Amino acid sequence: MAARTPDPDTTNTLVDSLADWLMSQALGETSMEETFEGCCVRLMAADIPASRCFVGFRTLHPLFHAVSLHWEPAGGLQTIGHRHDESRAVFERGPHHFMIERGLPALRRRLSGRGATLDFPILEELRAAGITDYFAYLVPFQRAGGATPSDGIIGSWATGRRTGFTEQDLRAFQRIQRRLAVACKVRIKEQIARTVLATYIGRDAGRRVLEGVIQRGDGEVIHSVIWFCDLRDSTRLAASLPGGEFLATLNDFFECTAGAVLDHGGEVLRFIGDALLAIFPISDHGSADAHRGPPHRTACETALESARDAMERVAKLNTSRAEEGKSPVRFGIGLHVGDVIYGNIGVPARLEFSVVGPAANEAARVESLCKVLGRPLLTSAEFAALLPDAAWESLGAHLLPGIGTPREIFTLAEFSEAAVAAG
Repeated sequence: MAARTPDPDTTNTLVDSLADWLMSQALGETSMEETFEGCCVRLMAADIPASRCFVGFRTLHPLFHAVSLHWEPAGGLQTIGHRHDESRAVFERGPHHFMIERGLPALRRRLSGRGATLDFPILEELRAAGITDYFAYLVPFQRAGGATPSDGIIGSWATGRRTGFTEQDLRAFQRIQRRLAVACKVRIKEQIARTVLATYIGRDAGRRVLEGVIQRGDGEVIHSVIWFCDLRDSTRLAASLPGGEFLATLNDFFECTAGAVLDHGGEVLRFIGDALLAIFPISDHGSADAHRGPPHRTACETALESARDAMERVAKLNTSRAEEGKSPVRFGIGLHVGDVIYGNIGVPARLEFSVVGPAANEAARVESLCKVLGRPLLTSAEFAALLPDAAWESLGAHLLPGIGTPREIFTLAEFSEAAVAAG
């Protein structure tokens, strides 16, 4: 059966519809992945044979310097994050780097027949995969000082059709590319904002800020497990190590402790010099005396498990440090549960989203006893009461700085200094 010949008028109408759809996506809440995939599917529906589609962009992320989206009719959409520590040699040998260097907005290469031009390694790979025609493009984003070549989107359309792209196909690409870039730019900026806020103030706090909780005093009282830890002997370490080595040690310590909190679903709120403040929010709110149900036990169990995880990670870190002739990292963790005010504090021009209140202070005071009592983990009586089946060991009542009455302090046998060091 003969192949169906596309009707130019129908194709133009569908491309018009796609252009309008992309503008609606820019104004909506659809993710960039859904927008790009929807664009590719609609191109195919308009009889434009874009059988391999790609778009890439730079991002601000602690792990990735760029993200790329790849789409094929059979395989669907694939999202790839490109790590900071990856070699960029492949990109620098590719067509988009060539275009950026020379300020070229578009580049076309036929990959089959007498006119085939295979001047980049990726084109050899595409031809081996059955691609016959390749069209790459750049859309820089405009700033006040003009367009920045590295700030925008790069992309390509490729086809396996024997005759390649038609002039009508290329006109369609050129028409929708800038509209696709507009839709992508909105999503990229949103994604970067969410990533930056999550990285610097925490996932939940970042979400709340983006939802409009940005005025000083905005916040709420929540019931939560408060997780506070502090690096021991940091003054001595800072004085004895070169600045760069001390900073590396501090980051290794936080990777073990904050990493454990995040991996167990906690919210890291503040790095206070060499200390860490985190919370494990409890779903239902109310007064501290009323909290005895399963959500409260679950939050305490999770916080305790994250403490175990942190100690295991630090133990592995110390093994590596010992092999390098370095002193071990030692620290303490204090766990408490209570009501805290979760919101914005500071001055109008410089705010911080954190938790404040007596319960947060008490968690820090509990942790301060770790060195005194020779235990790497201590909890308040309120925390211990929520896990009645645990083998708690009372260390007696102690007067905490700034707190009028002595408080009973608890630990578990597994958290003796010797047991942790052996672990």
